[in-house]
Amino acid sequence: MIIQEAKRLNNVEEYYFSKKLKQIAQLRKEGKDIINLGIGSPDLPPSPATIEALYETAKSDKSHGYQSYSGIPELRQGIAEWYQKTYGVALNPDNEILPLIGSKEGIMHISMAFVNEGDVVLVPNPGYPTYTSVSNLVGAKIEYYNLDENKDWSVDLEHLKSLNLDAVKIIWINYPNMPTGAQPDANTLAELIKLAKQHQFLIINDNPYSLILNDHPSSIFAIEGAREVCLELNSLSKSHNMAGWRIGWVCGGSDYITSIIKVKSNMDSGMFLGLQKAAVEALKNSKQWHADVNRIYAERRAVVCKIFDAIHCKYNPKQVGLFVWAKVPDEVKSVEAFVDDILFNADVFLTPGFIFGSNGDRYVRASLCSPVETCEVALQRILKNKNK
Repeated sequence: MIIQEAKRLNNVEEYYFSKKLKQIAQLRKEGKDIINLGIGSPDLPPSPATIEALYETAKSDKSHGYQSYSGIPELRQGIAEWYQKTYGVALNPDNEILPLIGSKEGIMHISMAFVNEGDVVLVPNPGYPTYTSVSNLVGAKIEYYNLDENKDWSVDLEHLKSLNLDAVKIIWINYPNMPTGAQPDANTLAELIKLAKQHQFLIINDNPYSLILNDHPSSIFAIEGAREVCLELNSLSKSHNMAGWRIGWVCGGSDYITSIIKVKSNMDSGMFLGLQKAAVEALKNSKQWHADVNRIYAERRAVVCKIFDAIHCKYNPKQVGLFVWAKVPDEVKSVEAFVDDILFNADVFLTPGFIFGSNGDRYVRASLCSPVETCEVALQRILKNKNK
């Protein structure tokens, strides 16, 4: 390059899965039939009505212009009705919901809207790596707070209270949790909301997994007082099999939404109308449609658990979401070497837990985004490699 990259990239690396997918592609190019159980990219289709809405809208000559930065009213209304139906939470579709081109975009928008260089941002350990990378990009000072392994990966409130919370601007939380599959604990979240009010920081709950293998979907806004100090991200990517469609939203108090629009309106030109119309239909999916999807995921999870049983990894059978999070045996000295052995000798990719933080160092994760038959093949390969 004839110029140097910006200093903001000094603490930011290419996303782990971006690099790993390149490695897997190279192995496949070399003739290896790699089974990828690492990535949470749903392989099942959206509902037929969702696809039909996209098709019908795309056929219209009037569908292809710029759209509102705030999304069409029909979509915001659909999200509001879905929140009421799913979580029992009332949102004002006019000013408390902002559609996004994927909720990952929202992590950047929220950070740019509220975080100044040097502000303290709290990131969960273990947690989604993008919370860290985006915080680095905006020049935040990152402090990690523990999720308590012994309390089903709930926020370790005692550790949190030991930090200087008066210096904190925002805290990222993610329930149902990725990567651990832990469900939200209402009492812990209520205590967290009290701390936010006391110390004047903003809580952002990232909530894309609440409909997957979870009998009790919830929103942080169901907890008293949350509206004053919380935002919530949500998405159709996982719950509605629309990851590549990039449709999400952020919801919360109107003042917060207004600030985020200042960023968003300078970074994109609105979402294609066909995608918005399709999202409206997706939000109307029946309970039976979701039950059918979850039945498939449950069948896959049973086989993935057999894989972890075969390599003597321990897991919580009550975890929810699109993954299984499992602890490696004590005799494993290096999780990276453990995962690489399975990749290079059994042709199966599992995600090492250390990419989610130091509290994930002894863990691995597998997704439920491959057919049962593929998971069975992965199991046989791993058993064969183990018995060499």
